[in-house]
Amino acid sequence: MPATAARAPLSNVRLIIGFAVTIALLGVLALAWQQGLFGDPARLPGGEAARQRELAVLPGKPGAEPQAQPSLDPLSALNQNAAVPFVKGPITPARAFKFTGSASDRLQATECLALTAMAEAGGSDPGQRAVIQVVLNRVRHPAYPGTVCGVVFQGSERTTGCQFSYTCDGSLARRYPDTAWQAARKRAREALDGYVYKPVGLATHYHTNWVYPYWSSSLDKVAQVETHLFFRWRGFWGTPAAVQSRYAGGEPNFAALVAQVPVTDLLATGSPEDAATEAADIAKIGSLAAGKSAGELIIPHPDGGAFLVGLKPGTGASSAVAMARRLCGGNGYCRVMAWADRNAVPRGYPVPPQARNRISLSYVLDDQNRETIEYDCQVFKGARPGSAVAAPKPCP
Repeated sequence: MPATAARAPLSNVRLIIGFAVTIALLGVLALAWQQGLFGDPARLPGGEAARQRELAVLPGKPGAEPQAQPSLDPLSALNQNAAVPFVKGPITPARAFKFTGSASDRLQATECLALTAMAEAGGSDPGQRAVIQVVLNRVRHPAYPGTVCGVVFQGSERTTGCQFSYTCDGSLARRYPDTAWQAARKRAREALDGYVYKPVGLATHYHTNWVYPYWSSSLDKVAQVETHLFFRWRGFWGTPAAVQSRYAGGEPNFAALVAQVPVTDLLATGSPEDAATEAADIAKIGSLAAGKSAGELIIPHPDGGAFLVGLKPGTGASSAVAMARRLCGGNGYCRVMAWADRNAVPRGYPVPPQARNRISLSYVLDDQNRETIEYDCQVFKGARPGSAVAAPKPCP
């Protein structure tokens, strides 16, 4: 009697078919989301008009004055941000940017991206790339101007309400060394040539985690890069289909945009007591600062150019200097003053003479990227030439 082929049980066949159908449906759903079919008001009664009405009232859209909750101190903002969960599911990266402008457009766009990257993220490579990606996501979103410099300087003519705070808070007065510019320009050119920083996906918004803007809870939190949280709009306007406007060039002149912004003295906008109180509040979240491995208490100057640090017990000279370098990031003039005795750390600026006399480590980075490092030999005993501390002579 001839042998017969064994037949798979009917239940197994059904299981295989069901699995294949499920995979196919998931693929269709993923494609539908990519095309913006979910949450697209244009597919509801009223069509395109409904979509445009929704676009006009998106939370955090330019035109609404962005503001942090006035009663929320930095530590409360930190806790409130931590309580907001990240959106579930994979983060869809943006499409590669296709630059189609002129050589002049490319030059202006590169300068605007580079300056924004440095001003917003210091010298951090992932931080700068994340900021650049947000700018390019906005350029291709209909809620924003269609040029890089237009996005960056949107609202800069106002003292409040600018889209990137450094364009209206006086920070344009800061100068960056050539090495910082070169690194930031390189990242900007790579992004204009199609490099995509995938971790932030389609984010069009971000803020530091020690503030809590009014729009924060109305958007999807998609990523955290160092101390910045990144967000995309919900529904259709946060899908790939919404971030696909064609770039057409026509960049405004970078130098002219910078020149038209009034440069104000940040410290002149409030009393010294206000500045000291703000600095002391920010100190409560010192564990978030770049130098957290060595610094227990970190108070940044309101303009970002200086830091007061209370060192953790047992911190060595090498760790202290490494912390100072991370805080400054290699971007323009910066000073770090650190104390081994936390009780000696002043609550704010200006630093009183009695506190200066007790400094354990002084680190200064000038605008030519040259370091001057001084330390208290009673605190950092035994430091040798060739260690991380570049002192004129070693401590005994």
